[in-house]
Amino acid sequence: MDQLTESMITIFLNDQPFQAVAGASESLLDFLRHRALATEVKCGCGRGDCGTCAVLFDGRMVKSCLVLAAQANGKRVYTIRGLGRDALMANLQDSFIQHGAIQCGFCTPGMLMAAYNLLRIKPTPTRSEIRQGIAGNLCRCTGYQKIIDAIAAVAGKTAFVSEAADSLDSPNPTATDQEKAKAGYLLLGGG
Repeated sequence: MDQLTESMITIFLNDQPFQAVAGASESLLDFLRHRALATEVKCGCGRGDCGTCAVLFDGRMVKSCLVLAAQANGKRVYTIRGLGRDALMANLQDSFIQHGAIQCGFCTPGMLMAAYNLLRIKPTPTRSEIRQGIAGNLCRCTGYQKIIDAIAAVAGKTAFVSEAADSLDSPNPTATDQEKAKAGYLLLGGG
């Protein structure tokens, strides 16, 4: 190990210690995906534009492509898989399925992390605050309305009279078992 270009990094990934060598310029995203094999963290743009690589890093949401692995040394990092048993995350995942907020699934882990982070900080956001909370995450499939509806439902905000323009979408039919199975796979970063 060349100490000028590599260092031993220990992180607490989803509450489990993980140690590996990381390059001096290696991103947390690459460290998570290639060294810790946490492939639920998606690589979208690699520039901080899309949000697919979002993780909780010492209690705050970050885009892991913008953080050096060395900065994570000794820190706690949670991925979508690590929050799989959390009640808030489970409610968000169910709501995403029920509201049809999952299409191809590529943005879903990052979008769920952003929604989780928002509701953790502000449990009853307005629709405008939900939009702001997910603003750093790109979705090319859903047009965001179903995602906002899913987050609002978990926040207990199913009807926003003051924002009547948002009520143009008709309710979604109930998801089939096959759709739920596919969604469950995508919710944990599969695909």
